[in-house]
Amino acid sequence: MHETKFTEVSFAKPVVKPADTKIRPIGIAILAMGGEGGGVLADWIVDLAEHEGYPAQSTSVPGVAQRTGTTVYYVEFFPQAADAHGHSVVPVLSLMPVPGDVDIVIASELMEMGRAVQRGLVTSDKTTLIASTNRVYSMTEKSSMGDGRVDPKPFIEAARAAATRFVFGDFAVLAEKSGSVISAALFGALAGTGALPFSREKFELAIRRAGVGVDSSLKAFNAGFELAQKDPVDGTAAIRTAAVERTQSLLKALDARIAAEFPSVAATVLKAGVRRLADYQNLGYAELYLKRLASIRDLDRRYGESDARLLVETARYLALWMSYEDTVRVADLKIRATRFQRVNKEVKAKSDQVLHINEYFHPRIDEIADTLPVWLGKFLMRPGRVHNLLERMTSKGRVVRTTSLSGFLLLYVVASLRSWRPKSLRYQREHAEMNNWLAHIERHAGSQYALALEIAECQRLVKGYGDTHARGMRNFKLIEGLLPRLAGKEEGVSRIRQLREAALKDEEGMQLAALLRDWNWSNATAAASAH
Repeated sequence: MHETKFTEVSFAKPVVKPADTKIRPIGIAILAMGGEGGGVLADWIVDLAEHEGYPAQSTSVPGVAQRTGTTVYYVEFFPQAADAHGHSVVPVLSLMPVPGDVDIVIASELMEMGRAVQRGLVTSDKTTLIASTNRVYSMTEKSSMGDGRVDPKPFIEAARAAATRFVFGDFAVLAEKSGSVISAALFGALAGTGALPFSREKFELAIRRAGVGVDSSLKAFNAGFELAQKDPVDGTAAIRTAAVERTQSLLKALDARIAAEFPSVAATVLKAGVRRLADYQNLGYAELYLKRLASIRDLDRRYGESDARLLVETARYLALWMSYEDTVRVADLKIRATRFQRVNKEVKAKSDQVLHINEYFHPRIDEIADTLPVWLGKFLMRPGRVHNLLERMTSKGRVVRTTSLSGFLLLYVVASLRSWRPKSLRYQREHAEMNNWLAHIERHAGSQYALALEIAECQRLVKGYGDTHARGMRNFKLIEGLLPRLAGKEEGVSRIRQLREAALKDEEGMQLAALLRDWNWSNATAAASAH
């Protein structure tokens, strides 16, 4: 279904002279998702054009597919309202953007920018492209067993080559910092490019005439305008490091250590890992992360190449593993102020409405035991009356309203167990597995560097919590058990890669079991089937 919105324009005695055909309309395509204010952005542009005396029209075609549905808004206006003789002109304006004939393309997300380029809406001879580099992942990216995210670099390079001028940056971050929506920041960027024949003050007046969220919108507008005035690379880099700057005072010492002790090619991954783990536990935990990587660094210097690939990949996956999801982490994330703000924004709650957030939890006895100290966790997992009683009590899930005092305090207490985490059963078990994994990498780095890389990549199997984590760990342990059989063999590297990729194809491990059967490895197949 297509929804079309028109801004009506009427003039007396329409006349279009042949000479007037030299003047062509200005077309602006806006690609935005639900809740991002794409319609508001289109309205601002139409209002701006009309107040300057230009006949204007806007249409919209809503999407009904992925990521809340992407809507394509198209605004077109004629650069004059009268011909050379003073006669009024009523132009016939297009309802939809035509590939190869769009002056300005505005995209609120990286993937939508890529689609605009793919569809031919962006051309090097005429199109100014304004795009936000933030991501809202597609269903195929989210549902992938491995890392299904699309690499943004090819999108950036393709857009740079396709457009006459390319302005890009994380406009979503700018809008959030300004307390506004992304459309206001993009409107500021549009003004900053100078692609339209209107002054900055005229743009700001359009926001003021709308009369809704004027102050915050103008603040976001200013941020977008300033970004468009800068070099795109410099502007993007500044935005991407904004989150780092907020915690820089606490992490300077670790950053200096990374710069002094580790190769520069690994600095980006190491800094991201340190910040993730400092947020997950504390700075001491981040220091443990660097300490564990010191031996991998030394091996990479001895046997690797200048890209320090073994160190980079091990650092990436070790940071993910050390920040495993447990009940403490889940509770912490559920009660963060940023989450309440995000949900409030997503549901578009009004100031006079009360928002309630209900969380559904179904912690199993294993997850409860994992959170407790080692001795108590092991006691609860032993078969007996206490175990059976707790199993009955946790057989059904429960709903916790985090916007209520009781619900919030319940999760607050669970989240406050963070300081106890190093003494928990789960911590002991996870870190024992991490140490085994690192030992395998170290053992093979000298004799089979490529095999060590494949072992590092196997951590991709360990993710999530509950059944997902259990299945991933089962497959990980199965491949780990086959290392003695594969190490030293010519086909060992390719075999490990095949096993890992097979395990990532389905949650149940059927592809992995089938591959082992094809290889006639009966013992391994039986072990996989037993689980």
